[in-house]
Amino acid sequence: MNLGKETETIEFKKTTGEIKEAMISISSILNKHGIGTLYFGVKPNGEICGQVVSETSLRDVSRSVYENIRPQIYPAIEEIVLEGKQLIKVEFNGNNTPYSAAGRYYLRTADEDREVTPEELKSFFVSNEYKERWEKSPSTASIEQVDKKAVKLFWQRAISVGRIPEGRYTCPIILKRYGLVNGNRLNNAGEYLFGITHPVSLKAAIFATNEKLTFLDMKLFENNIYNLLGIAEDYILKNIRWRSEIIATERTEIPEIPVAVIREVLANSFAHAIYNGHTNHEICIHPGMITIYSPGEYASNHKPEEYMRGNYESVIRNATIAKILYLNKSIEQFGSGFKRVGSLCQDAGIRFSYESDKFGFKFILYRPLLQSDIPSVTFDVTLNGTEMAVLAILKQKPNSSRSEIADQISKTVRTVQRALDSLREKGYIRRVGSKQTPKWDVLK
Repeated sequence: MNLGKETETIEFKKTTGEIKEAMISISSILNKHGIGTLYFGVKPNGEICGQVVSETSLRDVSRSVYENIRPQIYPAIEEIVLEGKQLIKVEFNGNNTPYSAAGRYYLRTADEDREVTPEELKSFFVSNEYKERWEKSPSTASIEQVDKKAVKLFWQRAISVGRIPEGRYTCPIILKRYGLVNGNRLNNAGEYLFGITHPVSLKAAIFATNEKLTFLDMKLFENNIYNLLGIAEDYILKNIRWRSEIIATERTEIPEIPVAVIREVLANSFAHAIYNGHTNHEICIHPGMITIYSPGEYASNHKPEEYMRGNYESVIRNATIAKILYLNKSIEQFGSGFKRVGSLCQDAGIRFSYESDKFGFKFILYRPLLQSDIPSVTFDVTLNGTEMAVLAILKQKPNSSRSEIADQISKTVRTVQRALDSLREKGYIRRVGSKQTPKWDVLK
């Protein structure tokens, strides 16, 4: 007889000689799930090897739990016999987390126990408390305050991609079927996904340099998640470079960063954010990179690159929101965002990185370097920050005056004039208007 594999709630120990390790497993399982079972007399592969069981050995297990696990728990400890072999079965539960074993804290990951710092443990509990309570809590929006057009577009899209069956759907049916209502109100997940109350804010901006100093465009969008995904995607695609290629005699426009990459990063950004704060989502388009910022501390103990390389269980912060985005095919594969983004970026030759702190998570997509279509043309790469900012403004508005440029980049008119003179000498611009009505022709 084989008891199967160890899991996040089941642990095997060969003998009570592993009592110390058993206490660690009990605390880690309690911290992750609040309930579990441990067997002495079973090998890690589930094979029963047996254990000498006596009153003394049962008391030793009970005493070890009493002395090591804090806060105190009261497990059920008993002798059982399987295939003629004695085992000790320990069933335990508790809801007074966090639990420690001999003063140290652990969390269960798959069938392993990982020691964590108190700060990591606190972050884990905050994340899980948020996940369990926020989505299902009633919002201030009534069920009438729903974007019916967005809900209809959702189910039409979900049917067309084969993720929900064809049928006669209505707004109330969708809201109820996917757990988006709480009584006569939308719950938080329902309001943020489809509410007309403008529950989510998105800042989008274009900057002249790779620093967040001089912006060429800045907008604030307030809408629901479903609509903001489309708005965010459109904003990025309209403000990045495209190239033309002839494919099968057809002229095809191709963006410098694949649409699939942009779509996947955006969808995961909205799916995994923390929404009970006051921070905005952000998109920043710089000459060398695009950053997509999601409010809320990164939820998993595994780094993004670990998900890209291995097969780890995903931590899904907003399960209901993620499910809707999956059914709509905004998320291609449920719970595999980083792996898919990594694969898409590798295929497209796009570099990426990320930054994470307790306030939010930022995904950075590096834009390909500009290359001339004419091999003999070379570019001066000695532009300073001011020159780059001035050049970017002139590309957007060639008839900008020195005063207008100075106001935008917070520099003096004299500094702007020096930048203009330098750009002209380097062959980036030439004046085609008069001194009274200046206009600049951007050559590079």
